Amino acid sequence: MPQPPSSKLRKACAALALCVALGAPQTSRAGAPAAADSVDLTAQQVNAIRIAPVGQREFPSEAFAVGSIDFDEDMEAPIFPPYQGKILQMFARSGDRVRKTEVLFTIDSPDLVQAESTLIADDATLHLTDRALARARDLYKTHGMAEKDYDQAVSDQQSAEGALRAARDGVRIFGKTDAEIDRIAATRRVDPALIVRSPIDGVVIARNAAPGVFVQPGTAPAPLTVADTSLMWMLANVPEDTSASISVGLPVSVRVSAYPGRGFTGRVASVGTSVDQATRRFVVRSEIADPQHVLRSGMFADFTITTAAPQRSLAVPMNGIVREGDGTQSAWVTADRRHFVRRSVSIGRAADGYRQILGGLNEGELVVTDGAVFLSNMLTADPS
Repeated sequence: MPQPPSSKLRKACAALALCVALGAPQTSRAGAPAAADSVDLTAQQVNAIRIAPVGQREFPSEAFAVGSIDFDEDMEAPIFPPYQGKILQMFARSGDRVRKTEVLFTIDSPDLVQAESTLIADDATLHLTDRALARARDLYKTHGMAEKDYDQAVSDQQSAEGALRAARDGVRIFGKTDAEIDRIAATRRVDPALIVRSPIDGVVIARNAAPGVFVQPGTAPAPLTVADTSLMWMLANVPEDTSASISVGLPVSVRVSAYPGRGFTGRVASVGTSVDQATRRFVVRSEIADPQHVLRSGMFADFTITTAAPQRSLAVPMNGIVREGDGTQSAWVTADRRHFVRRSVSIGRAADGYRQILGGLNEGELVVTDGAVFLSNMLTADPS
């Protein structure tokens, strides 16, 4: 059974039919050849092209660039323990999503052991001075103790209270709760596990330690790194000739190949201060909201930066503009849908299948919007 023609074959046949329909240049009604930049078409030839009046459309003022997705460095948190020690347990792996205050790992900290030992000792001292003060108060009431000895008992008890408060604060800075501190003091048992929690909601993007590894605060690499991925960076390499039109705060739209039918929006957060000497481009950093966490660091992306409000101007469909052999742009104009004159035009931006017209046409003039290139070919075609 014969197969249906492919889309490419159908397009080729349609183009060939249009060329045949247009044919060679027609002569004027007086029998003289048409002007050098004009052609006359028959009714059949006119039916093979499209004609429409020149209208107005809005053209966005945009700059285009390519770049990549990255984590927001301002929202990255390297997780160091507050004190040195050996890691006991790791509760998070690379790629895990964690919540703020969630336990990430614990370490066996000698500093924590010392602080808890001081807490236990000061708690015991306070109990001793409380009992001593109670006895001194009874003796002082019955004149069985000198006033200076009673005052000394009061001073000892108050000093013990202050020391215990300081000891509780010393343990609290290790992340222990008041309930845990009370339990340590009551049971007189030291808990050496220093708990390290996540300071933010985010994703573990790096893990550089394991149980048994000795870690210190501020010594790179951090055991874990957590990043808040609800806001991502988009780094665009923008041509230097657009630098005058780009500033902080401009809206940005982004598309990535992983989600071809979906766009992401944000705003320019910073503009690079130097131009790469090899590529003649500079870096524009944008912040993009990603509440669903679908973007990944390193993704390739296309950027569109809106540099100004849309500009309304004359427009012609892309197929109505012909690039001539000498590099000029032209359109075909008609007043009676029979006689067509080629006219040079100045063009601007392109958007949604239309080309901005900066000069050469007037609003309302009839122009060829599809098939213009074949009219230009008729001028250079061999009459035979």
